[in-house]
Amino acid sequence: MSDKWSIKSHTFGNCNCASNCGCQFNLPSTNGFCQFVEAGHLEEGHFNGVSLAGLNWAFMIIWPGEIAEGNGRELIIIDERGDDEQREALRKIMLGEVGEPGSNHFSVFNSTCSEVLEPVFAPINFEIDIDGRTASLEVPGMIKASGVPIVNAFDGEPFHIGIGRPSGSFEFTYAEIGAGTASVTGDLPMELDGTYAQYCIHHYDQDGLVAA
Repeated sequence: MSDKWSIKSHTFGNCNCASNCGCQFNLPSTNGFCQFVEAGHLEEGHFNGVSLAGLNWAFMIIWPGEIAEGNGRELIIIDERGDDEQREALRKIMLGEVGEPGSNHFSVFNSTCSEVLEPVFAPINFEIDIDGRTASLEVPGMIKASGVPIVNAFDGEPFHIGIGRPSGSFEFTYAEIGAGTASVTGDLPMELDGTYAQYCIHHYDQDGLVAA
């Protein structure tokens, strides 16, 4: 019997691109290479009857060139509060081992990686306000990141912009856009400062994106 699962995650992501991130606009990356860190809180979730609601997750990938060229290095971090069944369920989902291949962003990104490091189980302190375009993320000793709205250079007020993807997306139907800063240490170090940040709901099941 195939696995039956679903997750609804409130998610914050920060990458090294400018506000017109190539992933969303079908463009090359800003810098010719990509690195990002992302985290989410599972408002809802289950895997073959095992509840995943309330758990947090995070992951990061660094590619030496464009994502489509591959050779990425990936590390996933799973909420240490999860029991063995919950941890294994999240591991499978985040590494694209369950569900239709290419049907969600975990699966797509993992397929472009030539190295996947051993999962880390750790406390993930995470808060997000999607509508307010703010987030904070800390994995002690590994990640410290935050997200804020983009500031309008003309009047100093928050600049509100979002991305609608009503069709053709394997990630979301709508995302708020802001600016993020992240410091990541360890096997996949990165420093991001005022670059592209995304606040969205990732709603997936075994078949792919669950449209809003």
